[in-house]
Amino acid sequence: MNKDNNQEMFPLVDEQGNITGAATRGECHNGSKLLHPVVHLHVFNSQGELYLQKRPDWKDIQPGKWDTSVGGHVDLGESVEMALRREVREELGITEFTPEPVTHYIFESSRERELVFVHKTTYDGEICPSDELDGGRFWTIAELKENMGKGVFTPNFEGEIGKLIALEE
Repeated sequence: MNKDNNQEMFPLVDEQGNITGAATRGECHNGSKLLHPVVHLHVFNSQGELYLQKRPDWKDIQPGKWDTSVGGHVDLGESVEMALRREVREELGITEFTPEPVTHYIFESSRERELVFVHKTTYDGEICPSDELDGGRFWTIAELKENMGKGVFTPNFEGEIGKLIALEE
């Protein structure tokens, strides 16, 4: 069975994204609230539908829930752009896309605190979800609205969806 590598090294950052240190995944996800950067990419098709990934049951955070098209940690020594391109390639097999910055914000849960860099793109090519995911599919805006607040999506995705829907409408 797959599992997350708790020894993977993440940069620690201040609220502006300046690197202040480093810690392991395990240290960042153990309730310490060490602020670490992550990237999100929302992949829309030309019909305005949004691709979501299904998080596998083995993930240490939010297993089994539908989430952002692509989401991942910035590794120690990587820029946000490098991490975004790596995660998109690893998770969906997409190498050619144009990311548009949307926003960045701090997300906090009982286990972690993340500086989230949100991007979007429009893409109509082939999507090949990796074994890091439990598949994925495109959702209409109506389907997204209908399933909000029902425990179907991750909390941070639900926090972002309102801004994204406003951008697409």
